[in-house]
Amino acid sequence: MTRTTMRARDMMTSGVQCVGEHQSLRDAARMMRDLDVGCLPICGDDQRLKGMITDRDIVITCCAEGLDPASVEAGSMAGAVHWVDAEADANEAVDTMEVHQIKRLPVIDVVNGHRLIGMITEANLAKNLSDEEIAEFAVRVYAAN
Repeated sequence: MTRTTMRARDMMTSGVQCVGEHQSLRDAARMMRDLDVGCLPICGDDQRLKGMITDRDIVITCCAEGLDPASVEAGSMAGAVHWVDAEADANEAVDTMEVHQIKRLPVIDVVNGHRLIGMITEANLAKNLSDEEIAEFAVRVYAAN
């Protein structure tokens, strides 16, 4: 399957787990440890995507400020979140990641209840893009950081 015919759902990793917006940052950190990931989507009581949280967010925004991760809700870390429709083509997914300089992109099934169904990561790009496309992505996302 070529990138031009590939959809976001074809590139993504499915089975993504969310941390609840009312769960603590300690819960989020434990989930990250147990799942061996550095980022989790934050989902609301309605099971819809509310934001994203990284291990770095927890350290910089909570721990470094002397806050107790057990008393801070994950939802308090939810900011602007970018996502892609599961049926969007791969180019749109990669463009969204490049424009917003993000390394993880939630995939939403808009047709079936606007639910989170997966995540596109750099590893997914490495498996699905040419070497030239990977290099272009790296320049656009990392050069500005």
